[in-house]
Amino acid sequence: MSNGEFITPTKAARGLGSAKSGTAHHIRQRVSALALIVLVPWFLYAVIKAASGGYDGARAWVSDPLNALLLVLTAAAAFYHMRLGMQVVIEDYIGKAGTRGALMILNTFATAILFAAVFLSVIRVWTGA
Repeated sequence: MSNGEFITPTKAARGLGSAKSGTAHHIRQRVSALALIVLVPWFLYAVIKAASGGYDGARAWVSDPLNALLLVLTAAAAFYHMRLGMQVVIEDYIGKAGTRGALMILNTFATAILFAAVFLSVIRVWTGA
């Protein structure tokens, strides 16, 4: 409160917190969770069905364009949701700024690499390469 300035509790609460992004992060996590509520049951059913056909049945299942698209969307939503959740854990429990920054970068790269592996695998099977 410099210069005799008075900040009411309402005015102080209207900020988004110290990081200025808490609300957006919360909304992103909820939207990815809603996507997973729809995609994960489909994924579990589809994997059980594909596995019952053996290797050739699984390849045929992934070769279907709709299944390939939904598989990539499921992976994208799952890895994004995981990244957001791990970000919160890192921010809350890692005290050193350098370690926290390094783990945040590692978190982003790890999830990007995992998604790229799924995406490239699905594309490879889908195209028959």
